[in-house]
Parts: sequence; C-alpha cells; structure tokens
Amino acid sequence: MKKLNKKYKIALLSVLLSCAACTDLDETIYSDISAEKTQLTAEDLTNIIAPAFSKFRDVYWGWNGLFDLYEESSDLIVTPFRNGIGWGDLYITMHLHTWGPTLGHIDGLWFNAYAGINSANRAIYQIENLEGIENKQVYINELRALRATYYYLLYDNFRRVPLVTTYDLPAGYLPTQNTDKEVYDFIEKELLETIPTLSEANTQATYGRVTKWAAKMTLAKLYLNSEVYQGTAKWTQALSQVNDIIDSGKFSLASNYSDPFVIKNEGSVEEIFSIPFDDKFAGGSYYPYKTLYAASQSTFELSGTPWGGSGGIPQFIDTYDVDDQRLKDSWLGGLQFTKSGEPLILESGQQLNYINYMSDVNGTEYNEGYRFVKYEIGSGTVGGSANDVPFYRYTDALMIKAECLLRTGNAAGAASIVTEIRQRAFKRTDPDKAAVSGAKLLGGSVYKYGAYANGQITNLEGGSDIQYGGFLDELAWEFVGEHHRKQDLIRFGVYTKKSWFSHKPNGEFRIVFPIPQSQMDSNHNLTQNEGYN
Repeated sequence: MKKLNKKYKIALLSVLLSCAACTDLDETIYSDISAEKTQLTAEDLTNIIAPAFSKFRDVYWGWNGLFDLYEESSDLIVTPFRNGIGWGDLYITMHLHTWGPTLGHIDGLWFNAYAGINSANRAIYQIENLEGIENKQVYINELRALRATYYYLLYDNFRRVPLVTTYDLPAGYLPTQNTDKEVYDFIEKELLETIPTLSEANTQATYGRVTKWAAKMTLAKLYLNSEVYQGTAKWTQALSQVNDIIDSGKFSLASNYSDPFVIKNEGSVEEIFSIPFDDKFAGGSYYPYKTLYAASQSTFELSGTPWGGSGGIPQFIDTYDVDDQRLKDSWLGGLQFTKSGEPLILESGQQLNYINYMSDVNGTEYNEGYRFVKYEIGSGTVGGSANDVPFYRYTDALMIKAECLLRTGNAAGAASIVTEIRQRAFKRTDPDKAAVSGAKLLGGSVYKYGAYANGQITNLEGGSDIQYGGFLDELAWEFVGEHHRKQDLIRFGVYTKKSWFSHKPNGEFRIVFPIPQSQMDSNHNLTQNEGYN
C-alpha cells in the first residue's frame, strides 16, 4: 500500500474540519431538519460527502468519546480518583457499572453518531438531486455503508434506537424507536446491498473511506456478536466476511506491533478503515493528557500538562508474559526519565516511578498504575495526538477468523493464526514463546478475577471457568485500548459475571447502556431500556 502523502492528508482533514458540524450536546438532533436550499453542483461532491465522515472523529475521540465507553467499563483500564482529586463520578461509575441515563459518554455517543447519520442522510439527499454525476449510486452506497456503521455502534450500545434514513423531514419531526431485531436487520441489509458496489482499492484515494473491506468488517462484527444480539450464532457468516478480506491480498500483518499506532501511521499495511487525525488541522486525540501524570510532560516534551488520570488495572498487567513486547509497547511503567535521559525528579526529591499497584478506585496515589502509551506520543504534542485511529485493522480480521474457527471446532486452525500474530510480539525476546496450542485457547483465562484493593485480591474468583478464556486473553493483549474489550467481555460471558479491581457484577442489563436522559426528555416517543427506569 502506498503511503498517504502529507499534502493529501492535510487536504482531506481541512475539508473535514471545515465541514464539521456543531457538537453542542444541548442541541436536539431532529429539531430543525429541512430540505437543503443551497444550489449545489457536481463540483461540490467532496464538500457534500465530507461532513458524514468527519463526525467519526467526534464519535471516537470527542469529549466523552467511544474509547472510554469500551475501555473504562472493562477490566483493562480505569480512571480513579488520585489524592482526592478526580474528574467526578463519570469514570468511577463506568468502572463500577453504576451508570445511569445521565452518563455523559452515552449522551456523547448518541449525539455524535446521529449527527453522522444526519450528515449521511443529507449527503444522500443532495447527491440524489444533483445532475452531472457519473456512477451516482456508488457514492450513495458508500454513504449508506457509513451510515450502517454508525448504526452498528448505536446498536451495540443501545439496541433499540430510531432508524432515520430520510433527510427531508418536516419541522419538529421526532423519530420513533425501532425494535432490536429491526435495527439488526437494517444494518445487515444495508451492508449486504452496498458491499458489491464499494471500492476494492486500498490506495491514497480510499484512505479513510468506506471500502468493500471496511464494510465487510462491520458486517463481520455484527455476525461475530450475533449470538449476544439475537440469540443466534453466525460464526460461519462472520468467517466468510473476514476470509474475503484476508484473501483479497490488500492487507498484511505489520512487522512490529507498534507500527499501526505511530504518529505517521497512515501508511500502515494493516489499516482497513481509519479515522484521520491531525493535531494542527483537525484536532488530535487527548489521550496523552488523559493517561500521563503531570511530571511526564518532561519525558515527552508536551506543550501542556497531562491530567494524570487513567492507568492499567494491575490484575490485567499481571497477565502479560514478561517477554511479550506488547507489554512494553502498550504500557509505561517503572522509573521515569526526561527526554534527555536524566532521572525525572519530582518536587519531593523522588524519581517518578509508575508502579503496577492501585489502592482503590476512590483514592490512588499519583504514580499508581502503568500508563497507556500504545499510540506513539510525539515530542512537542500540542493539544492532542495526531495519530490516525485504525478503527479496523488486519489483525482484527485474523482474530475474528481464529475465533470463528475455535468456536466451530477447529482449535488447531485458530491456534495457527494466533501463533502467527504472537510471533512479532516475541521475536526480540523468546521466539519459542510465540507458539500457542488449541488447548490453551480453549481453556480458562489467566486473569485473576476478584475484588482487589491495596495490591491484594480479597475474594479470588479466577478465570479458569471461562470458556475460550485463553483466546479472551489473547484478545486483551493484542487489542487493549482499541475499543474492543467491552464487547469481548460480553461475548465471553464475563462483563456482568466477574469482579476486578473495585468493580463487582451489577446486573445483566448492564450489557446495554440506557437511552440518554437528554433524549428521553426531548422525545416522548422513546422508552427506556430495561433496568434503567
């Protein structure tokens, strides 16, 4: 795959930025929808399409974004109070699974995803009414596939959401809720109908766009979780979708685990669907500030002071093999140094030392917990990190195939794929450790689940009883911090069953988030999800 040149990326991001919609969460999504009055021509095609894609940045790394929903409610990452100072109950409730309809993150996901859907509907409406566009349906179908991906995220988190596919609606229109099955069927139908017409290319021109392969990944994810969603397993269907991606020859495993997450990652051979970011033109992600303690500003020469919040849950960090390169590539731990290599000395006179230990979610010290650094942090980062988000990457397609094989009786085939992926993680240390057996994947997890406080597990539950727990471990080591874990824990029956750190099980209904209260208040057609009334 040719590397996307800087000029092209800046041009793309400039268009996206200039067309980005307002993100005021007080705005009612459907309160002011009318037909487009501006006279447009075929030359406006790029500007018409761009806003539908730009909202994905807000969905993922906007304030209260998707990253937090999938990671902070899981057993991998936590943002505790530190020395009595924190970001309020927002992140604590996600860890404890005590959230309600006012959780800011569900409000943000609902708003931003529907803003993307609204932009896609508007673009489809405008293109349908434009003259002089060749292959008009190809552009429309790409927007339909993008819209289906937004709906997939809404469905995964809320299930019963309104399906709105028309832009030219009457003033004051309030959508009605569709059933769980109706939303599932809509996403599947839209993807199946549009995939045959989508581009099969993997070039500069298709970077950040919804190609056939990106749409197949969304469909594979829908099928992978179908047993959770609809009570009917669709492993064969999921396998078929990822086999098409793998057999296309368009993608390959990166030589190093960290390659898809470097700052200049737009040329990665793994990226199937990416969300472009640029710290100067389109605003980067705030993750370096979210994860690091203030003093680490000297290590990375950040332009601002980090907030010191998020850290790795020690029970998870303990699951890594010490020779697994993914531990070092994903987490910052131990004694810290400045950019020039000098010991990073705090005002107390002690050297900053990130330790794999945490006290309690309601109170930890500034240095407790390893810090997430999977995305490369650039020297002099201003405002946010410029790394693009590999929303779907090739390793994910491979692991979906491995899981489908595992669950349909081919443990040896699954082990062969996982071993191939592990080889790059152990090539610098102990290559023999890369090999994994089917029996290991079929067996339990090495995660020591149970209530944890002050470095001790007070009520050991363990993970030996988790079916396919060995594979669940592999998913964690490979995809930590990649909007994976919540969905994986639900699919493997762990999310509402096990305890970790300060979290204890708090109801089966927690696999679905509540409809945001702001939406309930503004739309009388909505009913709340079970368990949240």
